Amino acid sequence: MSVLVVGLSHRSAPVSMLERASVTGDDLTKLLHAINDSAYVAETAIVSTCNRVEVYAVVEKFHGGVSTVSEALSLHSGIPLDDLSRHLYVHYEDRAIQHAFSVACGLESMVVGEGQILGQIRQAFRLAQDEQTIGRTLHDVLQRALRVGKRAHHETGIDQAGASLVSVGLQIATEHLGPLNEVRALVVGAGAMSGLAVATLSRAGAREIVIANRTAGKAERLAAESTVPARAIELADLEAELPTADLVVSCTGATGLVVRAEQLEGTGDRRRFFLDLALPHDIDRAVAGLPGVALAGLDELRTAEEAAHAIGPEAVEAVRTIVCDEVATYLGAARAAAVAPTVVALRSKAAEVVDAELARLTGRLPELDDKARKEISQTVRRVVDKLLHAPTVRVKELAAAPGGDTYADALRELFDLDPKAPEAVQRADIADIEGSDT
Repeated sequence: MSVLVVGLSHRSAPVSMLERASVTGDDLTKLLHAINDSAYVAETAIVSTCNRVEVYAVVEKFHGGVSTVSEALSLHSGIPLDDLSRHLYVHYEDRAIQHAFSVACGLESMVVGEGQILGQIRQAFRLAQDEQTIGRTLHDVLQRALRVGKRAHHETGIDQAGASLVSVGLQIATEHLGPLNEVRALVVGAGAMSGLAVATLSRAGAREIVIANRTAGKAERLAAESTVPARAIELADLEAELPTADLVVSCTGATGLVVRAEQLEGTGDRRRFFLDLALPHDIDRAVAGLPGVALAGLDELRTAEEAAHAIGPEAVEAVRTIVCDEVATYLGAARAAAVAPTVVALRSKAAEVVDAELARLTGRLPELDDKARKEISQTVRRVVDKLLHAPTVRVKELAAAPGGDTYADALRELFDLDPKAPEAVQRADIADIEGSDT
């Protein structure tokens, strides 16, 4: 079994395609099971954000796994498989681990170093746990990825060097509106991105922040956290607030438009800025054609990507070094762990041989007293343990290197181990891990 990553992101696909491929809520759960129920896939987790959809899977066969995931993504999005495949990237085995760690560190984000990706990976991990589509391998990979991401942020400060999408978007808004300390802002939605927008606008000293959300409680909590005047409204009252808003930031999970161009017609021609961080789009693209109005969505934020990449080059290089080191450590440990069931099976077989020979000795020499029998038993077991100690320790060390799985094969061949014995040990180990708290 090997780790496979199949996905598309802002680097590989246009925003219009990312919109169609975006998956949330019940659809995300359905896609998770559709992939995991395949004969080629043993484990599945899906990381879905505003600028990436990635399937992490443990597969028995590479081609079968890629086909399964690609076809499931095509069916979900309605994008013909031939069109979708041109924009998909595929990482396998060692490259898949490196990609997972790089994503967790923010190296693959639209704005390098942004910290939200850690929360998004954690959400993917928890959903896979809740839906029981994750096993030992992905459990270890995603948990390690989260630790690597935290280490990168702590040791390099890359999360400080790279701004969030919200920060980049509001910087573009400043270029259009000027300082944000006098703007009246309207934030649509109350999720993580909206929370960041409210916090950023509060620090900037916005004149007022209005938060519109389908669930009043979440909007009210965000309003209460603001350090400038803020109030919450229901999404149904959004249209009444649009005419007086200088800045509109929208990021909801709606499947259709939340702000339409006709809602703004006749509301004046002063400078206004609309920032759309949603997939699919919340704001009608025609808004950009209205007098005095500027609009930025994920497509426009791509233009800020090079500038964001240029921030903190030393930090970025330091993170790449951390990723390389962590990948090497993980792969070494994984290879060593892979040989462990074979070592256990070898020791079990040795113990069975010792038990059989001691039983035979007892039958041939029934006159032996208990003290002598115990001394013989301990001596024989010590001899076997000493003979096996050096080769089993050495095989674990050798297994940590690339190609180390051949040493496990050699052990099975040399000692004529039952091929099913290591598998039985591994299954028991996995059962223990899956039954434990994470």
